[in-house]
Amino acid sequence: MKELLSTVTSKGQVTIPAEIRRMLRVSPHDKIAFVVEDDEVRIARRGSVVAQTAGVLKTDQPPLSAEKLREAAEQAIAEDVSERMGG
Repeated sequence: MKELLSTVTSKGQVTIPAEIRRMLRVSPHDKIAFVVEDDEVRIARRGSVVAQTAGVLKTDQPPLSAEKLREAAEQAIAEDVSERMGG
Protein backbone atom coordinates (compact mmCIF):
# COMPACT_ATOMS: atom_id res chain seq x y z
CA MET A 1 0.00 0.00 0.00
CA LYS A 2 1.26 3.47 -0.89
CA GLU A 3 0.58 6.55 1.24
CA LEU A 4 0.52 10.06 -0.23
CA LEU A 5 0.09 13.15 1.93
CA SER A 6 -1.75 16.40 1.40
CA THR A 7 -2.39 19.36 3.70
CA VAL A 8 -5.83 20.64 4.69
CA THR A 9 -6.14 24.40 4.07
CA SER A 10 -7.82 26.86 6.42
CA LYS A 11 -10.91 26.52 4.17
CA GLY A 12 -10.99 22.75 4.68
CA GLN A 13 -9.76 22.05 1.15
CA VAL A 14 -7.30 19.35 0.17
CA THR A 15 -5.40 19.02 -3.10
CA ILE A 16 -5.60 15.52 -4.52
CA PRO A 17 -2.04 14.54 -5.47
CA ALA A 18 -1.41 14.41 -9.23
CA GLU A 19 -0.58 10.70 -9.12
CA ILE A 20 -3.99 9.91 -7.61
CA ARG A 21 -5.79 12.24 -10.06
CA ARG A 22 -4.15 10.40 -12.95
CA MET A 23 -4.92 7.00 -11.45
CA LEU A 24 -8.61 7.89 -10.94
CA ARG A 25 -8.76 9.82 -14.25
CA VAL A 26 -10.14 12.84 -12.40
CA SER A 27 -10.80 15.94 -14.49
CA PRO A 28 -11.97 19.43 -13.52
CA HIS A 29 -15.68 19.43 -12.58
CA ASP A 30 -15.74 15.67 -11.91
CA LYS A 31 -17.49 14.63 -8.72
CA ILE A 32 -15.54 12.81 -6.04
CA ALA A 33 -17.34 10.50 -3.61
CA PHE A 34 -16.00 10.17 -0.07
CA VAL A 35 -16.90 6.69 1.19
CA VAL A 36 -16.61 6.39 4.98
CA GLU A 37 -15.98 2.93 6.42
CA ASP A 38 -15.27 2.64 10.13
CA ASP A 39 -12.38 5.03 10.72
CA GLU A 40 -11.20 5.22 7.09
CA VAL A 41 -12.27 7.24 4.07
CA ARG A 42 -11.96 6.08 0.46
CA ILE A 43 -12.39 8.38 -2.52
CA ALA A 44 -13.92 7.38 -5.82
CA ARG A 45 -14.44 9.27 -9.05
CA ARG A 46 -18.06 9.78 -9.99
CA GLY A 47 -17.61 11.91 -13.14
CA SER A 48 -19.57 14.99 -14.10
CA VAL A 49 -23.34 14.88 -14.41
CA VAL A 50 -22.99 15.70 -18.11
CA ALA A 51 -20.63 12.79 -18.67
CA GLN A 52 -22.81 10.42 -16.65
CA THR A 53 -26.00 11.29 -18.51
CA ALA A 54 -24.68 11.86 -22.03
CA GLY A 55 -26.56 9.65 -24.45
CA VAL A 56 -29.04 8.37 -21.86
CA LEU A 57 -32.08 9.62 -23.76
CA LYS A 58 -32.45 7.91 -27.10
CA THR A 59 -34.60 9.13 -29.96
CA ASP A 60 -35.22 7.99 -33.48
CA GLN A 61 -35.79 11.61 -34.53
CA PRO A 62 -33.02 13.55 -36.29
CA PRO A 63 -31.57 16.45 -34.27
CA LEU A 64 -33.30 19.82 -34.64
CA SER A 65 -31.63 22.55 -36.64
CA ALA A 66 -30.62 25.68 -34.74
CA GLU A 67 -33.60 27.51 -36.21
CA LYS A 68 -36.09 24.78 -35.26
CA LEU A 69 -34.58 24.58 -31.77
CA ARG A 70 -34.91 28.36 -31.37
CA GLU A 71 -38.55 28.24 -32.54
CA ALA A 72 -39.36 25.43 -30.11
CA ALA A 73 -37.75 27.36 -27.24
CA GLU A 74 -39.66 30.54 -28.12
CA GLN A 75 -42.92 28.56 -28.25
CA ALA A 76 -42.26 26.93 -24.88
CA ILE A 77 -41.43 30.31 -23.30
CA ALA A 78 -44.57 31.88 -24.78
CA GLU A 79 -46.72 29.03 -23.42
CA ASP A 80 -45.09 29.33 -19.98
CA VAL A 81 -45.67 33.10 -19.85
CA SER A 82 -49.26 32.63 -20.99
CA GLU A 83 -49.91 30.05 -18.24
CA ARG A 84 -48.36 32.27 -15.58
CA MET A 85 -50.52 35.20 -16.65
CA GLY A 86 -53.65 33.07 -16.39
CA GLY A 87 -54.38 32.71 -20.05
